[in-house]
Amino acid sequence: MSDKETLKQNAALAALKFIEPDMIIGVGTGSTVNYFIDALAKKDYRIKAAVASSLATKKKLIQAGIEVMEVNSIDRIPIYIDGADEATEHLSLIKGGGGALTGEKIVAHIADKFICMIDEAKLVPVLGTFPLPIEVLPIARSLVAREMMKLGGNPMYREGFVSDYGNQIIDVYNLEILDPHALEAQINQIPGVVTNGLFAHRGADHLLIAKSSGVEQLNK
Repeated sequence: MSDKETLKQNAALAALKFIEPDMIIGVGTGSTVNYFIDALAKKDYRIKAAVASSLATKKKLIQAGIEVMEVNSIDRIPIYIDGADEATEHLSLIKGGGGALTGEKIVAHIADKFICMIDEAKLVPVLGTFPLPIEVLPIARSLVAREMMKLGGNPMYREGFVSDYGNQIIDVYNLEILDPHALEAQINQIPGVVTNGLFAHRGADHLLIAKSSGVEQLNK
């Protein structure tokens, strides 16, 4: 296992401390989350069930023998555990590199606490080095791309990708995101945008940063 993968696994293991018996937990999507699911399956944490942020996560949870509940069947969950593509010390995030941003945002919204797991390379002073994903209705792809160009971004259509909900993804490069709260709201107002990958209005409550020296925790 590479050093980077070891750090991801360490971050995932650190998230296990938030698990309590008989919990219903939200589970995100991605490589770090996969380590978390693997660890959850090996240990007897006796969670009641999980709410999945994507079809891929739902499949992995079921394969691990964990019951999966649908979002529409539940009002609130105590915790949501996921990774991120970028994070700041203020706990704002960019997510959606894997294309599951809409489901991730929905499950995060119904959680009392959002625990985010990253390796130290993903902690940045300013968001935007990682391209910002935007999920769009197919009819609005060009419109949204033009609007993002007006904001100084370089939008690229994620060819060959369809989201769990039948939509398309635009990845916006070269954005320096100085005010993630404002930009998140602004992009969501563009007609045809389903949601964007900025998690600022609903950022992390706890950020677990895996470093070579150990796992550091930043709190909201």
